[in-house]
Amino acid sequence: MKLLSALLYVVVGIGAGVAVYWILNKIAELLPNKAEERVKPFLYILPAYLAISIYLIYPTIVTVFRSFQHQAGAEWQSVGLRNYTELLQSSDFRDALFNTVLWIIIVPALTVALGLAVATLADRLRPTSENLAKTVIFLPMAVSMVGASTVWKFVYAYNASPDSKDQVGLLNAVKTAVGGDPTPWLQNDTFHLNSLLLMVILLWSQVGYSMVLLSAAVKGVPVDTLEAARIDGASDRQIFFQVVVPQIKGTLVTVFVTVLISVMKIFDVVYVTTGGQFNTNVIGNAFFKMFNTNFDYGKSYAIVVMLMIAIIPVMIFQVRHFKQEEANL
Repeated sequence: MKLLSALLYVVVGIGAGVAVYWILNKIAELLPNKAEERVKPFLYILPAYLAISIYLIYPTIVTVFRSFQHQAGAEWQSVGLRNYTELLQSSDFRDALFNTVLWIIIVPALTVALGLAVATLADRLRPTSENLAKTVIFLPMAVSMVGASTVWKFVYAYNASPDSKDQVGLLNAVKTAVGGDPTPWLQNDTFHLNSLLLMVILLWSQVGYSMVLLSAAVKGVPVDTLEAARIDGASDRQIFFQVVVPQIKGTLVTVFVTVLISVMKIFDVVYVTTGGQFNTNVIGNAFFKMFNTNFDYGKSYAIVVMLMIAIIPVMIFQVRHFKQEEANL
């Protein structure tokens, strides 16, 4: 029954789309020839712009507007910038900001570096070994972040018993088996150790994605440039850093920015493993708690607006980068 309903929605949606574009085409045909040529492209993209306006622009405007208000009962009252000032004065929110910045500084750079290293090393293997190695490294991408976080939560699990048989967590089981004491990995915020361990989960998941894109980019480097560098006496290290890396700069930037955007809105890893406790909170988790636990919707909207403002420069850079890449083709 659900399948039939889904098929019906698909058929109706496609039919409605075809009907809309047919009507728009007929409207364009009623215009003079020159006007038709100028207007028709705008009519064709009109449905897409309407969809963007309804599902993206309008919610964004409402979010910004509500971030300057506070809900009191069933009505909204204007509070100006109070939501923002109270958030920035909160030590918990500042800790979440600092942790998010740590994620931003460490994870994208390491993802690109590890992905490039794995891609370069795997490309030197035999074809069968290369395919096997890349498949194994890429497999974590098939696991949802909630599933990956759950698995790694058991890896980091802690039991105060010094007996390895009592340890559920893999790390502590190994550590106690060799005579060490168990360590509360996710509860230890010394030098933000627990946050660094949570970053490992995202790295484990994203390195395969980075490897696939960068491996394709490395293999796309013209052989002539590599042979010319060897003839000039360049070492393998010089060829890699001075010939290969500059030619795959576009892919490096794309992977970095993509992972950066994912990191800025990270939520599931922290929520599943620690719930933001032990000084591991990030902006995404702070928003969730503010909205679903504290029911402070004004501050929740303010958090979203701040995150949106932080992402806008990244998106502008990405768009300019794509335009530059297209111009160089």
